[in-house]
Amino acid sequence: MLKLIISGCNGRMGKAVVEACRAGGDIQIVAGLDINTVKLSDFPVYADPMEYGGSADVVVDFSHPSALPPLLSYCIARSLPAVLCTTGYSTDHIAMINSAAETIPIFKSANMSIGINLLLEFVRKAAEALGREFDIEIVERHHNKKIDAPSGTALMLADAASEGLKTSPEYIYERRSTRDPRGKNEIGISAVRGGTIPGEHEVIFAGSDEVIEFKHTVYSREVLAAGTVRAAKYLAKQNKARIYNMNDLLFGAQ
Repeated sequence: MLKLIISGCNGRMGKAVVEACRAGGDIQIVAGLDINTVKLSDFPVYADPMEYGGSADVVVDFSHPSALPPLLSYCIARSLPAVLCTTGYSTDHIAMINSAAETIPIFKSANMSIGINLLLEFVRKAAEALGREFDIEIVERHHNKKIDAPSGTALMLADAASEGLKTSPEYIYERRSTRDPRGKNEIGISAVRGGTIPGEHEVIFAGSDEVIEFKHTVYSREVLAAGTVRAAKYLAKQNKARIYNMNDLLFGAQ
């Protein structure tokens, strides 16, 4: 049975991962990590990762970027692979992750939905086929508690489109400050925050007299939790220290 540590266990996504593990029946949550150490389930919760010295196979992180440094230090010290699902990382955080991936396996994705990761491939292929003949705009919508904007998934989609283009585009996050026609070398990214929207992403390819739209909607956090559990099971089987992602899980060797 897979032994799992959940960082951010008392947050919205952490709770969803706990429920997904219970539904699967083949995972044991051995500890939780959270600044709120209230015990909501049958496993102990610690504020400091170093407080847990028991056995574990993999760590899942759905917390806050500020929790990353001690978590990576803990994983390196214990030789534990880590599934990083948190968004809003700074360039310093990314450098820490890249450095840690030289020592331990790390699975990193801004969105744990299987569907959104298939959408990345569709967007990449569409950008490659349509090129500069179509303008690319991305609109993402999330609940009013999400603190980072644009979402990490929106940036993933923009990067996927960029990979399909022959020249590197400029990401435009707002147009209020300029009164100029849209440039051909742009990818527009817009963020909407409101209500309890779990997550919605739309990629628009707008050409001359025709529009192609790709859209993905998450109706509950259970979708993301299920993808996270699948990633944890996958990463626990990997021995090579490097950064893994959904492409590895979906299309790589299982």
